[in-house]
Amino acid sequence: MKRLVDIIRSAVAIVIFSPFCVYIIYKIKNEDGGPILYKQERIGLNGRPFMMWKFRSMVVGAHAMKDTLLDKNESDGPTFKIKDDPRITEIGQWIRKHSLDEIPQFFNIVKGDMSLVGPRPALPEEVAAYSKRDRARLKVMPGLTGLWQVGGRSNLTYEEMIDLDLQYVRHQGLLMDIKIMLLTIWQMFYPRDSGAY
Repeated sequence: MKRLVDIIRSAVAIVIFSPFCVYIIYKIKNEDGGPILYKQERIGLNGRPFMMWKFRSMVVGAHAMKDTLLDKNESDGPTFKIKDDPRITEIGQWIRKHSLDEIPQFFNIVKGDMSLVGPRPALPEEVAAYSKRDRARLKVMPGLTGLWQVGGRSNLTYEEMIDLDLQYVRHQGLLMDIKIMLLTIWQMFYPRDSGAY
């Protein structure tokens, strides 16, 4: 049932967001002429790697610049977050604030790599640093959105994020998914202090 709902809602979302996509594609290309999409290896269900897609919100070669910014990392765990990341482009700031950079992941969902709701898919280097407890979040399909995305996002500590993900793993269900999706839509339109960066 969850898989069927994922496919139907993702297909509808692709149609609804298509006008936004045209605008975003134009703005990305017009800003620096670089690639529209950014793909990155992430870790999915049971530790299986897959390529996740996003609209590019950073300068070309941003991942290679990460090592020079490690001293500015504001995360207290294996994740990497900077509130005012200098690599983010002008259009990138806007699409991140409203979570529009994630639209291409609806195709990841249709493909079967992700679900609409679940723990966000982590980078391989993040998973390599997981404790046994942290690895429990890999027991479910990673999601486009999840409990910590609607509960504070980057404003949360690493342990708080993991706690919310594990809470979802233990109590996942259709009603919880609906609640998380509605809260996600609310934050897209009213992103004040959502922790989106």
